[in-house]
Amino acid sequence: MGTNATTQAANAHLTTPTRLTGAEIVWATLVGEGVTDVFGYPGGAILPVYDALRKFPIHHTLVRHEQGASHMADGYARASGKVGVAIATSGPGATNLVTGIATAMLDSIPVVCITGNVSSKILGTDAFQEVDITGITLPVTKHNFLINKTEDIAPAIRYAFQIAQSGRPGPVLVDITKDAQQGTAIFDFAAAKPRAHRPHPMLKVEESGLAHAAELIRNAKRPVILAGHGVSESGAMEQLRTLAERAQIPVALTLLGLGNFPASHPLNLGMMGMHGESWVNNAIQEADLLIACGMRFDDRVTGSTSTYATKAKKIHIEVDPAEVNKNIKVDVALIGDLRAVLEDLLPRIPGRDGSAWLKSIDASKGAVAVRDIKNIADSGHLYAAHVMHDLWRITAGNAIVVTDVGQHQMWEAQYFHHENPRTLITSGGLGTMGFALPAAIGAKTACPEKEVWVIAGDGGFQMTSPELSTIVQEGLKINIAVINNGYLGMVRQWQEFFYERNYEATPLVSPDFVKLADAHGIPGRAVRTRAEVADAVAEARSSKGTYLLNFMVEKEDAVYPMIPAGNALHEMIRRPGKDPLVESPEDI
Repeated sequence: MGTNATTQAANAHLTTPTRLTGAEIVWATLVGEGVTDVFGYPGGAILPVYDALRKFPIHHTLVRHEQGASHMADGYARASGKVGVAIATSGPGATNLVTGIATAMLDSIPVVCITGNVSSKILGTDAFQEVDITGITLPVTKHNFLINKTEDIAPAIRYAFQIAQSGRPGPVLVDITKDAQQGTAIFDFAAAKPRAHRPHPMLKVEESGLAHAAELIRNAKRPVILAGHGVSESGAMEQLRTLAERAQIPVALTLLGLGNFPASHPLNLGMMGMHGESWVNNAIQEADLLIACGMRFDDRVTGSTSTYATKAKKIHIEVDPAEVNKNIKVDVALIGDLRAVLEDLLPRIPGRDGSAWLKSIDASKGAVAVRDIKNIADSGHLYAAHVMHDLWRITAGNAIVVTDVGQHQMWEAQYFHHENPRTLITSGGLGTMGFALPAAIGAKTACPEKEVWVIAGDGGFQMTSPELSTIVQEGLKINIAVINNGYLGMVRQWQEFFYERNYEATPLVSPDFVKLADAHGIPGRAVRTRAEVADAVAEARSSKGTYLLNFMVEKEDAVYPMIPAGNALHEMIRRPGKDPLVESPEDI
């Protein structure tokens, strides 16, 4: 059946109730939900679904490991704002999804995972490749379903999409037995629509709360806005900017909030927290009011909670009631969708003069605040910070950057300045090594017209490098930057600072990544000096297909500042002596 005929047939199923197999119902329901791409790996318990795929206009990306499928669905969702979909078989296929599901859960990413299971008659018998995947994933999903009747498939999948997207987004798993896939039922897409989502009874902003928040903002002398991932999830970028500009309040960002407020905006302070800028953390500690927008006061943001912003009143705007007063006690809780709450709050906020507070923060920055290392003399050493800065400068920031987890992730956050939302894709809450490469495949699938860069360490890259073959099979253009320092860098940094340089199990032997890429049919080159960076990046960008750059960076460099675990937000370890990354001798 041709593509047009396939599309017409699939669309006909959406308007006319039709008897279909359960496997066909899976795809017909996904088509109805607007799905065009899925990521998966076949196996016996999901084979009926794969057999029916040819009848539907959905593109399937064959991954090399099911963990890659869940990360690809995650990256797709983060880049597009849509629901990402991953598919796997039972047993090890399903359990291999779990790390990616947990990654999505901790970062509030809307993902639907569909797994096959053994036939309902042998459930619970320890049949071949049988595991209780709904039990396993219960703590790391918003909800999950075990479906053993064909007629329940469409309602479950439609409900899964509603749950994944409503309120605080998150992953949902739908486990379907093989006999449910093979049976038949009447498919009625409209009738399978879940009832309207009933909002949480606490999701109502009281008039008194809005009035109290407005009063605190009007009276504040040293306010700071804390902007998190929820800004982009609610689409509240414009409202956040209006609040900041009208009341002249500086904005500090979480790692997942980067890009939700333009980096070049004069009110943007930069990233807060464990590896945030020193002036940002100090401003938070000196503030008399914090306005938390779509963030959850994670431990990497607050440091010691007992010493966190003790001088400040706190307003928390948050869609998930469970996050309010969980880590930090607040004075005003405005529970609801961030954009809707800000739209209600803004008419109550007059213009105010924040110049004295802003000047005070600027005076505390010092020369290093510029972080412009373009013209620093080439010492012959290649620092990861140089690579990040040059990537930002050469791309003019017009790229989706997908990072792995570790030192390079923090350097990217410090030196690549994001102007737009959904341009930094990274695992924040779970800190999943191996995330970058598959997540970038998902992002590129969602946004084929955009330039996509993978930035990964030599450790994390090896965890999911087989997905290079997925890139080739899909014909994708993705630029890959491996930040190769020969260590598990962030763990080594902790060993340097807190374990007397006992580098146990952190020195890392890696393959020649350029040769590894070549084995997959991907060109690449090694880069060892600052002088080579611009030419190498240009070569990668001009290549018609995916290109890998192996940056051989300084081995024992560290990310500064750093807040040791249990310390107060302002108790930062600063770079000792003269910083080789900047011209000023001041600390970062």
